Amino acid sequence: MSAISAARPKAPGPRATIAQNAKTQDYVRAIIGEADDVHEADGIEILDFRQANEKAQRWIDLQKRGGAPESDPEITVAAAVDAYIAVRAARRASQAGRQINSDAHYNFTNHVLEDRKLSPVRLCDLAESDLLAWQLRHRRLPPSTLQRIVNDFKAALNAAVHVHRRSLPADFPIVIKYGLKLDAPELLAAAACDNQILSDDAVRRIVAASLALDEDFGRLVVLLAATGARFSQLARMKVHDVQTEHGRLMIPQSLKGKKRVLQYVRVVVGRDTLAALAPIVAGRPASAPLLERWRHRQVGPMKWERVDRGPWSTPSEVTRLWKRAVAEAGLPVATIPYALRHSLIVRGLRAGLPIRLVAALHDTSVAMIEQHYSRYITEGLDELVARALVPIVSRAA
Repeated sequence: MSAISAARPKAPGPRATIAQNAKTQDYVRAIIGEADDVHEADGIEILDFRQANEKAQRWIDLQKRGGAPESDPEITVAAAVDAYIAVRAARRASQAGRQINSDAHYNFTNHVLEDRKLSPVRLCDLAESDLLAWQLRHRRLPPSTLQRIVNDFKAALNAAVHVHRRSLPADFPIVIKYGLKLDAPELLAAAACDNQILSDDAVRRIVAASLALDEDFGRLVVLLAATGARFSQLARMKVHDVQTEHGRLMIPQSLKGKKRVLQYVRVVVGRDTLAALAPIVAGRPASAPLLERWRHRQVGPMKWERVDRGPWSTPSEVTRLWKRAVAEAGLPVATIPYALRHSLIVRGLRAGLPIRLVAALHDTSVAMIEQHYSRYITEGLDELVARALVPIVSRAA
């Protein structure tokens, strides 16, 4: 017996996997721990019969209350993360009209849930040292990737605080704040890497290579390069967000922070960008997703066929085509899609655009621009400073 499970009808609980009965289709199965067949029980991950029975009963009681835990003293890091993943997945499903995994699902699965030193720790026992050690184990991740995972991790733990605050230590929010603070020298989020700042010619090459590989993917890359928007913003654009007569695009704001009303960022783009979008704008409903792609299904070994068209869902869908486009464009293998955003921000700063305007166009803050692009801010102002120079040494001297 390799695992102990608890099952009950209807709603799934934390880390539950749905196992439908062929007749009733209403059973849910959740793994609650490993059996003590090989190793001694520890009461957390490895359970004896009594511990398994008690934990299963607690799980069933929890499901009877509608799956809404109240001050569960046994909740672990893994359970808190799973609850957060479920919330994010429900949000994405409501947006896309179908069940899809969010980026948090992949990030947490690879870097938190599979971390056997951290995931089984109970929140009430979690210490700053546990979180700092987890950061050190992932210090080889790109700084921007680690920052995104840390941000999601903070959100997951803070959400757990809201639900389980009665069972958690009073200083638990402080543990989160300082345990996940990226302030160690080797963990600081670096400024925009020089190798991710592309020249105008390099941007044109990657756009051309992308359009040649796949028109749907190519249009996505065109918008990434022309607007500097995030993938999640472009994926939510509608046909009516292309205002050809005004020469601009209306980019939905990111979902970061607490936004009660959906707002848009107006971005002026060139005629070439509007021409690239013209085929997917003409004749389509105004409320239809702007960017779509073909979905495929496997019909045999190494054989796939087109099924239908639908909007882009997650950044991982562009990975394979992006790598091919990078190779075709002759760019470094390490070049990432976010390089197009970095490059556009730097281009604006070098052109002398006000920092506040650059921040607004890219749906970020002045503080973030100053923190990550301070070097390029001064570069962009050199020409303006030069205009104010006057001779101060006479010819006689």
